[in-house]
Amino acid sequence: MNDQKPAAPVLGDGGFLRIRLDLAYDGGPFSGWAVQPGLPTVQGVLEEALALLIRRPVRVTVAGRTDAGVHARGQVVHLDLTQAEWLGLNRGAELDPAVALLRRLRGALSRGLGDLTGAIEVHRVALAAEGFDARFSALWRRYSYRIADGPALWDPLGRSSTLWHKAPLDVTLMNEGASKLLGLQNFLSYCKPREGSTTIRELQRFEFARGTDGVIVATVQADAFCHNMVRALIGSALYVGEGAESPGWLHERLLLQKRDARSVLAAPHPLVLEEVAYPSDSELLARAELTRALRT
Repeated sequence: MNDQKPAAPVLGDGGFLRIRLDLAYDGGPFSGWAVQPGLPTVQGVLEEALALLIRRPVRVTVAGRTDAGVHARGQVVHLDLTQAEWLGLNRGAELDPAVALLRRLRGALSRGLGDLTGAIEVHRVALAAEGFDARFSALWRRYSYRIADGPALWDPLGRSSTLWHKAPLDVTLMNEGASKLLGLQNFLSYCKPREGSTTIRELQRFEFARGTDGVIVATVQADAFCHNMVRALIGSALYVGEGAESPGWLHERLLLQKRDARSVLAAPHPLVLEEVAYPSDSELLARAELTRALRT
């Protein structure tokens, strides 16, 4: 019998517990994160596996939605279970429910999914601290984007996660332009706005570095991202790297506050959600409340 105390009741007096999952996935075979009727999505496959184990429909909340083809190494979600459901996961095997759920969920995701088998890997299951919300408690999200700028760098073994760009790119010029976008800004020019949502974000890192293998890796970090924001930032920076636009053009586009014919999205397949950061346990609830207020 597990004697762990409920860590995060979230639904009034219902005794629900909040469970955190840390996972990674290959976004290639999926039509994005969010459930779409008739299409394979990461959320859809994960929720089907959880429903099979919990024996009822289960809805998860994600730290950051990803587009079709985008990958994740450090995605975070939460779900809510009753205490009876949580403790019943070990099926009398004297296991910690977190260990039991991790094992059973990995099993459900590793068989019977055809081409999707193995595309999602859950790395950690844990009871969340009080006040935890995978989406609203997050301090920031960090993405990477790999670019091979020239045929000499095109490795067929990495083609599913690297942009093959024909023209050589000047990393110094790209960094000069990217630095002008940092801080709290309205990124309407670099977003596909959603009704009722703000496009104001704090861009904390936007930088490019060429590795020892010659491949350029972009790092983009913000408190949150609006729809298509990372791909739009990368796509515009490519114009600067090629020399087609000056570094200052990135900031000029920001000030336009509109999308136009030059609003180009970089391909999704090199984009990876690397990490989501959260505050200390004692600050989770306050952070979630602050983020909700800012988003509305």
